[in-house]
Amino acid sequence: MFLTISTTGSAQRPATDLGHLLHKHPEKAQAFSTSYGTAHVLYPEADAEHCTAALLLEVDAVALVRRRKGKGRGGAPDAALAQYVNDRPYAASSLLAVALGSVFSSAMRGVCTARPELPGTPRPLRIEVPALPARGGADLVRRLFEPLGWTVTAEPVPLDTEFPEWGDSRYIRLTLLAADLTLAEALRHLYVLLPVLDDAKHYWVSPDEVDKLLRVGDGWLAAHPERELITRRYLSHRWSLTRQANERLELVRLAEADDSEVEDLDNAVAQEAEADDEEKPTPLAVRRREAILGVLRASGAARVLDLGCGQGQLVQALLKDPAFTEIVGVDVSMRALTIASRRLKLDRMGERQASRVTLLQGSLAYTDKRLKGYDAAVLSEVIEHLDLPRLPALEYAVFGSARPRTVCVTTPNVEYNVRWESLPAGHARHGDHRFEWSREEFRGWARTVAERHGYAVEFLPVGPDDPEVGPPTQMAVFRLGTPKEAKAA
Repeated sequence: MFLTISTTGSAQRPATDLGHLLHKHPEKAQAFSTSYGTAHVLYPEADAEHCTAALLLEVDAVALVRRRKGKGRGGAPDAALAQYVNDRPYAASSLLAVALGSVFSSAMRGVCTARPELPGTPRPLRIEVPALPARGGADLVRRLFEPLGWTVTAEPVPLDTEFPEWGDSRYIRLTLLAADLTLAEALRHLYVLLPVLDDAKHYWVSPDEVDKLLRVGDGWLAAHPERELITRRYLSHRWSLTRQANERLELVRLAEADDSEVEDLDNAVAQEAEADDEEKPTPLAVRRREAILGVLRASGAARVLDLGCGQGQLVQALLKDPAFTEIVGVDVSMRALTIASRRLKLDRMGERQASRVTLLQGSLAYTDKRLKGYDAAVLSEVIEHLDLPRLPALEYAVFGSARPRTVCVTTPNVEYNVRWESLPAGHARHGDHRFEWSREEFRGWARTVAERHGYAVEFLPVGPDDPEVGPPTQMAVFRLGTPKEAKAA
């Protein structure tokens, strides 16, 4: 079982940087024990212009059978002979993927302590797999890799070169070329897609495989056009795990909507609404944050949750006010949290300031004990990114389980869209909005939630309050334990 990773370079940017990224010295041949054999790492070539690292996995067929104990997991046959005579030692499969994750674990995480600037730098990459089982053929290989930025060459291997009329086998010779991917991205693609193409995992798939899949697939899997097939095969066709993975990935996809695009749209709304003003109008996104901060200050909250924090704009604003002693940003997307961390400069923040802020990965569709006991929570432009059938789950997780004393929810007012001349009639403000509510619809939902969970609710406008269609953003402020519903503003 064999795989090579190659790159090119120059005197200023030598190809041998690959050794730093893989944490394997080009001048050494190294061997590593795995559960099913021995993995060897060697470099057929290594100079400033060209460098190739090879991973050779020697599978111990006897150890593989002993671990399986005749149960035929992963789709392999139970026949005694087939347990010992099969393609596992020769064709890339989940065995090779596990070896990649074990031998190149630091590289897959994008960690390089010696040269920390290298992991985030895209470089030309060439990956070759001489024998890859592909249930679905070369067409499926292209459908899996091309959306990720790879140029794919998938050559079917004939069953027998002396008898071409027998046709092609299910194996291909795979070559992948990319000009602008990082090595960590490439390794994560292989880790998931090699066993997907083989569709026969060598180990029992347990529920924690869902977490592993979302972790390795962060940044690319949620939006992949073949996501359903990938999750189904990776999780060995276990229906309950596949459904769970796809639900969580859909939330990731919605959360990874381009925040800059949303802010640009908001700015356009504010500018068109105040085009006649002599002074430059305040962007709607800024007005929204100011309105939220006003509500939080008035509530006396010190410990605040930003649920669906995205890239951290509100968290950044909260940090500027010392009244907020603990700020927790929660988002389902690790990519968004990484951007938020960079925006906040957490790695350079002083110890006292850093102790005030925490970023957590989590889904708002599930209860989370980490979110209990806070003074206030904010759901700013979040609910409209969920399918309506998922709203009850979010409602219970926030209002039923976490139960902060104050909850601030903002969402677009669809009635105001007619004032936005650049928005075509019938279109939502953003492509990822699953719905946009009128004032009546939003208030009906909010009042139902408040009654069900023991809150009072007040409605406030954000942005210019048009006498006919209302404000561009509508806000509901929920307060726990008030005997009567607060009057609408």
